[in-house]
Amino acid sequence: MGGEEQGRARACEKCAAGYYAICTIGGMLSAGTTHLVTTPLDVLKVNMQVNPLKYYGMSSGFSTLWKEQGSSSLWKGWSAKFCGYGVQGGCKFGLYEYFKSLYADILVDYNRTFIFFLSSASAQVFADIALCPFESVKVRVQAQPHFAKGLSDGFPKVYKTEGLAGFYRGLFPLWCRNLPFSMIMFSTFEHSVDFIYQKLVQKRKEDCSRVQQLGVTCLAGYTAGAVGTLISNPADNIVASLYNKKAENVLQAVKKIGFLNLFTRSLPVRITIVGPVVTLQWFLYDSIKVLNGLPTSGGFR
Repeated sequence: MGGEEQGRARACEKCAAGYYAICTIGGMLSAGTTHLVTTPLDVLKVNMQVNPLKYYGMSSGFSTLWKEQGSSSLWKGWSAKFCGYGVQGGCKFGLYEYFKSLYADILVDYNRTFIFFLSSASAQVFADIALCPFESVKVRVQAQPHFAKGLSDGFPKVYKTEGLAGFYRGLFPLWCRNLPFSMIMFSTFEHSVDFIYQKLVQKRKEDCSRVQQLGVTCLAGYTAGAVGTLISNPADNIVASLYNKKAENVLQAVKKIGFLNLFTRSLPVRITIVGPVVTLQWFLYDSIKVLNGLPTSGGFR
């Protein structure tokens, strides 16, 4: 078989349903696991957003939660977090790979950044629809001590009191938070991978070992997470405010929180969470791909 035929065969193999299935499973496992591990930080973040006067710092916030609600309070909402972000991660990573390939074939005259933006936004729309019911339960469980213990009693309670709409009350602000984050995160990751190989490693990805490739993935992943966090922080505060009925709509939430606080409230703890989480997500995701004989992420393959 000639080189051109081999290239076509590899392209067909990449575009097969099995490729996207591996990406989806990898996204589910990497996102669900990493978000589960950071549950205590997430509990603190939500309480800092909903009650900033009481939970005004990381160390004092943890101390207050521990004293008033016990050590188990730090793991509130873990099941909704694991399942919700697992489903979201599967949709986000799997569909991103699909849309990136699709748009690259259709939008041949557009630059790469536009394709990265469009692919990640398309994937995130579906990912957040899947996440939203889990997020609605998680935020209430974490910020309202007597609301529910987890998914098993949280789902029925939300449906009984608010109906189906209660699960999607925060969908729009969730999109406002996650769409910019996802677009910036994926685009920053892609460009960071290119920069690292071209300027720092100064070798093609194909010429690097798997260990080196995973190292590049981690460095690009952390950069992408840090940049995305700064962009999405205002919407994250609005989501917490709406779900805990501190405001009736987005405009009221913005007015109550304050413009400056939208960008600064809970930002340190979010950076503490998101940077390592995104790095670990990319590492686990690419490790799963490598174990299945696929190349690490970055670029059009």
